[in-house]
Amino acid sequence: MSAPLAGVRVLELARILAGPWAGQLLADLGAEVIKVERAGAGDDTRGWGPPFATGADGAPIGAAYFHATNRGKKSIEVDFDSAEGQATVRALAARSDVLIENFKVGGLVKFGLDYESLKKVNPRLIYCSVTGFGQTGPYAPRAGYDYLVQGMGGLMDLNGEAEGEPQKVGVAVADIFTGLYSVTGILAALHRRGETGEGARIDMALLDTQVSVLANQALNYLVSGEVPHRMGNAHPNIVPYQVFPAADGHLIVAVGNDGQFARFCAVLGAPDIALDPRHLNNADRVRNRDTLCATLADLTAKFARDDLLARLEGVGVPAAPINSIDQVFEDRQVIHRGLKTMLPEAGGGTMASVASPIVMDGVRMVAANASPRLGADTDAILASLAQEADA
Repeated sequence: MSAPLAGVRVLELARILAGPWAGQLLADLGAEVIKVERAGAGDDTRGWGPPFATGADGAPIGAAYFHATNRGKKSIEVDFDSAEGQATVRALAARSDVLIENFKVGGLVKFGLDYESLKKVNPRLIYCSVTGFGQTGPYAPRAGYDYLVQGMGGLMDLNGEAEGEPQKVGVAVADIFTGLYSVTGILAALHRRGETGEGARIDMALLDTQVSVLANQALNYLVSGEVPHRMGNAHPNIVPYQVFPAADGHLIVAVGNDGQFARFCAVLGAPDIALDPRHLNNADRVRNRDTLCATLADLTAKFARDDLLARLEGVGVPAAPINSIDQVFEDRQVIHRGLKTMLPEAGGGTMASVASPIVMDGVRMVAANASPRLGADTDAILASLAQEADA
C-alpha cells in the first residue's frame, strides 16, 4: 500500500511538542517532513533529559523526549538571522505543500517568513501556526505552555482528588491535542486545495484546543449552570464508574448501563443492591453515589484483584487493571497491536518508538525511520534546492 500522504512536502519550523507532534503524524502518514532547526542548537527538546539516547555508533543522539515526537523527519540546520538562512527557508516554502510553525505571534515577520510573505511566493501553501493563545485576542502576544493552558483551560480544576490541590495530567495533553487538531485542519485544507487550488492559513491555539476538549464537562456546565469540580477517579455523570479497592490493589470498574450494574452486584455476591429503589437506574445511582460506592468498595475489597477482573470479564462488566508504564508495554494486546516499534537510526542501529494508533487497510501508519540527527540532511536538501534553481 502506498503511503496516503506520499508526495506531500511539509516544512516544519516548530519545536518542543505541539507543532512537532503534528509533523510527526504527517510523517507517519507518508509525508516528507523537513524539520528546520536553529544551527548549532536544534530543537530545545534534544537537550531535555535525562534520559538521553546513544546511537549504535556511540554518538549521543539526544533526549528521549525529542525522539518521542520527531520520527520520520529530515533535519536541516539554518541560521534564521542570516539572509542566506532566510532565503533557504523561503526557497523550501516555495516548494512545500504545508508549513508548520510555532513562533510567537509576529515572530517570523522580521525574517520575511510570515504567512503573508510566503503566500506571495507560494499561493498553494497551507500555513499552520501553533501558538498558546492564537493570532488574535488580548492574550495573543503571550508565550503559551501546556502546563499553563491546562490550568487556564479548566482541566486542572477537574483533575485530582476533591479535597486535594488541582492536578495537571501526566503528559502534555493540551500540546498533543493541538497537534492532532492541527493535522485535522491541514488535511481539510489539502482536500479543499484540491478543489480550489488555493492554500490556507490555519490558526491553532493551545487554549482553544483545551477548552474544546472539555467535552461533557463543558456541556454539563453550559446546560445546568453548575460548575463541575474535581471528583478524583469518579465520573460526574455515571455511577459506578471509578477506581475500587481489591484485597491486593486497585481496579477500575466502568459500569455503563443497568444490566452491567446488576451483573456487577451479582459477582460481588450482593444482587439485591441492584434491586434497591435507590439504584434502579443511572440517575438514581448518581444521586446516591456516596453511600452506594462505599458499599460497593467494602465488597470489592474482599476479592483478589485479578480474580475479580476475571469474574467481571466473564459476565461482560467493563473493568481493567491500573498499569504502570512498564506493564503497558508488557500487555499482550499492546504487544499484539505492535505499538512498540524499533526504527532504523542513522548510526546503523535502531531506536524504540511508539507507533501511531492509525491502522489503514491493515497497515499501521508509522514512519520508516527514527528521528533525524541534527542537520543530517542539510547538505542533501541544499543540493536539491540548487539543482531545482538551475532547472
